[in-house]
Amino acid sequence: MSRISSVFLIDDDRDLRKAMQQTLELAGFIVSPFASATEALAALSPDFDGVVISDIRMPGMDGLTFFRKVANLDPDLPVILVTGHGDIPMAVQAIQDGAYDFIAKPFAADRLAQSARRADEKRRLVMENRALRQAAEAASDSLPLIGQTPVMERLRQMLKHIAGTDVDVLVAGETGSGKEVVATLLHQWSRRRNGNFVALNCGALPETVIESELFGHEPGAFTGAVKKRIGRIEHASGGTLFLDEIEAMPPATQVKMLRVLEAREITPLGTNLTRPVDIRVVAAAKIDLGDPAERGDFREDLYYRLNVVTLSIPPLRERREDIPLLFAHFLRRAAERFGRDVPEISAAVRDHLMSHAWPGNVRELSHFAERVALGVEDKAGRTAAGPTSDGGSLPERLERYESEILKEALAAHNGDVRSTLQSLGIPRKTFYDKLQRHGINRSDYVRRSVTGED
Repeated sequence: MSRISSVFLIDDDRDLRKAMQQTLELAGFIVSPFASATEALAALSPDFDGVVISDIRMPGMDGLTFFRKVANLDPDLPVILVTGHGDIPMAVQAIQDGAYDFIAKPFAADRLAQSARRADEKRRLVMENRALRQAAEAASDSLPLIGQTPVMERLRQMLKHIAGTDVDVLVAGETGSGKEVVATLLHQWSRRRNGNFVALNCGALPETVIESELFGHEPGAFTGAVKKRIGRIEHASGGTLFLDEIEAMPPATQVKMLRVLEAREITPLGTNLTRPVDIRVVAAAKIDLGDPAERGDFREDLYYRLNVVTLSIPPLRERREDIPLLFAHFLRRAAERFGRDVPEISAAVRDHLMSHAWPGNVRELSHFAERVALGVEDKAGRTAAGPTSDGGSLPERLERYESEILKEALAAHNGDVRSTLQSLGIPRKTFYDKLQRHGINRSDYVRRSVTGED
């Protein structure tokens, strides 16, 4: 939903107030006019997300007194002061004290509108940062899988629905998408939460070691086996066993794992005795095990045995609306860990968040948040580098920059015209004229329908 740009306009001169109101409304603002600072102050609240424009010389409460009271209410609320020639020194002092801008009379209509637009952009960033901080604080580590998109809501509902059962689960998702978070939640929300949560990355162990890790061994089972070892499966008995990158499990181990899933028993290396185990298995794969071409030498019968319930975690690029909230959460967490103040999310960082493809998904986003918290991320990709990153004349560079902004906005909104227009704040005709001038085909950015349920 698009934000409405609002202005509180205070001036005791009725004719000038009406003229400024008309200028601002033509610039797209919703204007609330006031004849006195006292009336305006009574109507202001800290959650006002617009801009304040006030004359300095007014009967009763003057503009400078009004500005100081507004600063006490919310120091981040931008106040633009309208000044006569003799008031300029006072206005300059007010700027040093935190006022956003001053405009000397007489002034051109464009000067007022441009200052209001810049102040409104600043206010928008402030309010977005506040909202994201509040949402990130609410989404604490006790409630992972942060996200407000429908696909994440459905995923959380599905997790809660099946967590209380003992059904084995296959989790599908790209690298860094949060598969272990899903497995952890299945454990924490189940009756097994008092048991062990045991995780093993099947791709991180060589074939000569993985069987011993999983099944355990008796003394003398192989060279170097001098002590009895309890395997990961037995250690997880009464709890949950999470097998990450199960597609990397060696074929010989897959045969034994199939037996475990079917009989719920293990035979450690070096013995013929079987031991019962009470486990729930959550397996994760970063490839589509249902596709024979991708499955390779992964056993089909093991896939079908695991595929009782499959949960699919969408990549970040398919739930871009969640990225700012996730980033705010990671930024707050990183700042706390590093002992830093939480930095404001700049326009450049915000644009990078929404335009970058995030191939590393949540893991990559978390690392980016750490760099921002440390202050070592001095630019945010191509957008933060700005129009100066390429050569050419100023008009040529501005043209390239405008083209990039249009492409990034289309990509962020999957080619949806209404959402793109709202984000850019330009009329529909202007939008299509610019697309034609830059040779941009909107249909190239329309995401094809995504099928499949979580």
